[in-house]
Amino acid sequence: MKAMRGLPHPALSLLLTIIWLMLVNTLSLGHLLLGAFLGWAIPLLCRDFLIRVPRVRRPLQLIRFVLKVFGDILVANLAVAKLVLGPKERLNPAFVEVPMAIEDGFVLAVLTSIISLTPGTVSADLSADRRTLLLHALDAPEPGQLAAEVKSRYEAPLLEIFECSPT
Repeated sequence: MKAMRGLPHPALSLLLTIIWLMLVNTLSLGHLLLGAFLGWAIPLLCRDFLIRVPRVRRPLQLIRFVLKVFGDILVANLAVAKLVLGPKERLNPAFVEVPMAIEDGFVLAVLTSIISLTPGTVSADLSADRRTLLLHALDAPEPGQLAAEVKSRYEAPLLEIFECSPT
């Protein structure tokens, strides 16, 4: 949906209206008008706080990427369970710096969320210039390999999926 001056986020407005109607569980004219008002007012009042979401360039690749991330989360759960239940000497925790090619704030937030959702890794810090992501890994015997894997497995597909980069 295309934004208009008085309706900065039409899709969000529609979603908020629908959510309101679902919350009150009544489809009356009064609640429809109230939901529409809330759907208009909330995004308008919060427009300075809402982040711009870049357009999806490759929707099918996005679906495959989401499935890959779910698979990675499942595999990582099993790996972390094996590590935690095994001897502590097998753990190689490390902080790893990963150089970032992503410049868009939304896509960067998606990447850091994926890293933190995957058991055994967590996004710990982002440099002030937003060029280096610090992550902590429960088991990283070769930190360089982990950084390369994050870049190839998550960052590169995100740059292809969203219209926020020249690739």
